Amino acid sequence: MRTVRDVRDGATGRGTKPKDEEADVPGVWSAYGVLLQYLRKRAGLNQQQLGEAIGYSLEQVASVEQGRRPAKAAFTAAAERALEAGGVLEALQGEVDRAKLPRFFRNFALFEAEAVSRFSYDPLLVPGLLQTEAYARVLFAGHCPPLSAEITDQHTEARLSRQKLLTRVPLAELSFIIAEEALRNPVGDTEVMRGQWQHLLEVNALRNVEVQVMPAASGFHSGLNGSFVVLETKEHRHLGYIESQEVGCVVPDPAEVSAFGLRYGKLRSQALNGVESARLIERLVGET
Repeated sequence: MRTVRDVRDGATGRGTKPKDEEADVPGVWSAYGVLLQYLRKRAGLNQQQLGEAIGYSLEQVASVEQGRRPAKAAFTAAAERALEAGGVLEALQGEVDRAKLPRFFRNFALFEAEAVSRFSYDPLLVPGLLQTEAYARVLFAGHCPPLSAEITDQHTEARLSRQKLLTRVPLAELSFIIAEEALRNPVGDTEVMRGQWQHLLEVNALRNVEVQVMPAASGFHSGLNGSFVVLETKEHRHLGYIESQEVGCVVPDPAEVSAFGLRYGKLRSQALNGVESARLIERLVGET
């Protein structure tokens, strides 16, 4: 009978991973892995036994323990039960998920997760907080330079995890203004776009969320200078955020953030109201 051993780095082909991905392993994944290994050994289990108890393979457990792969929420929930971890793994899950985000966005994601309010204008694409999985995957699949399937999965999972903000308690006040051109831009096939429009209608029905559409051919307005976010932190600080070509910048200067706020207020008055915006999106669904 074959003896099952815990998998170590050399036995899992760690050296075969592309250097650029291996070098960017976040520290929180390693910390989670060390904690998981400690809890597993405390429970008197080897990796094979833990995997069987939570429904994962030995290789998957080993990858998480070695910090080479991030734990998903389902993995953490199962490990919490099997190891009687008392919530310590769950406490790390948010940081594990955040580390799946592109590096340039991680700092802003910390503020976003605990925001009291968040207002954004998006002229080119549906904002990440409102994207369906299918829509997000099309965007990551078109990334230049190309992303590996693993990184695409991680970025997609992290983007969807950010959407907990939509229903988080206490509720955050959320406002999105999206250019009509962004809604009509065919990201993916008809099925992807129909699903995205329907999702926008569902989200717009939430009492803490307002989705407005800036109609095409509106003439000049301040949103033509590019996308931006205005956010209020839990400490009631106001921050701005701008992003282009995978360079993100948190804007803390009060005068600059104030200008962002003025522009957003102007855009809000120029966009279709919530009811009119919903009718436009419903027409898009009906056209497909």
